[in-house]
Amino acid sequence: MNYDYKYGNSYYKYYGSEGLKITKYHILAPMQEQNKQPGFEYEMTPLPIFDNPDYKGSGKLKGKVAIVTGGDSGLGRVASIYFAKEGAKVVITYLNEEKDALFTKRYIEDLGGECLLIKGDLRDREFSKIIVKKTIEKYGKINILVNNAGVQYQQDSLECISDEQFDKTMKVNVYGMFYLTKEVLPYLKSGDAIINLSSVTTFYGEAQLIDYVTSKGAIVGFTRSLARNLALKNIRVNAIAPGFYWTALQPACWVKEKIPSLGSDAPMARGAMPCELGPTFVFLASDDSSYVTGQVIHNNGGQVMG
Repeated sequence: MNYDYKYGNSYYKYYGSEGLKITKYHILAPMQEQNKQPGFEYEMTPLPIFDNPDYKGSGKLKGKVAIVTGGDSGLGRVASIYFAKEGAKVVITYLNEEKDALFTKRYIEDLGGECLLIKGDLRDREFSKIIVKKTIEKYGKINILVNNAGVQYQQDSLECISDEQFDKTMKVNVYGMFYLTKEVLPYLKSGDAIINLSSVTTFYGEAQLIDYVTSKGAIVGFTRSLARNLALKNIRVNAIAPGFYWTALQPACWVKEKIPSLGSDAPMARGAMPCELGPTFVFLASDDSSYVTGQVIHNNGGQVMG
């Protein structure tokens, strides 16, 4: 018999009667759901921690221009804010999360940074052209691209995934990345960087996210092939495979009962707040990673190793 019980702000899992094994994990958040994708950050409880005030920028991205898809909230917000802290001008694309996008823009401006918001749907090929056109008109160049925007849907089996859901997942997560990267590429120069968001689920195969895992696996392949293709141009292409970070994607995807245990199966026995990924974004965007390309960085509390 397996069961969970709560004490304070921690849960304990008991596994069987033979060879007693009890593991403790920190509760990331209480049960909650959102019935929309990709979800609204301002509706979450608790609100995600997207910035570490102890992180002080040192000009690592001074004078650079970054495009971050889905930069209004979640991990995209973190990338945008940490880039701004390091001196970059940031262009944020978002779908319909107006309130979250405006908050992020104001936060960046309060830090002394610059931020341009562009609303639209990455499934539309023409939107990628608009993003690049507006970025060049405003800032005159592009140095960093973060392909972060994505959707995920929990389904119990392959039979439950409709053709419409599969099509949307692939078009948001993969086609959008392809369209925008293709439009951005002519403007990138030696020393510039592309960062793609994969997922820890790609590497262990989450049973209830079949279409999402498929899309995130495609991103790994895209990253590795494009990295080889651009290596002699000194344009670096890497990916991040996050574990369970507390973003709007989680309550927008999982049934509410799943939320408190997110990340509990990692060796560190917890999920993470988005701010914990900020320095990784900066590392991959800056000259600190000048000899790193085609790699997948695993920020997942040890859930997947090697």
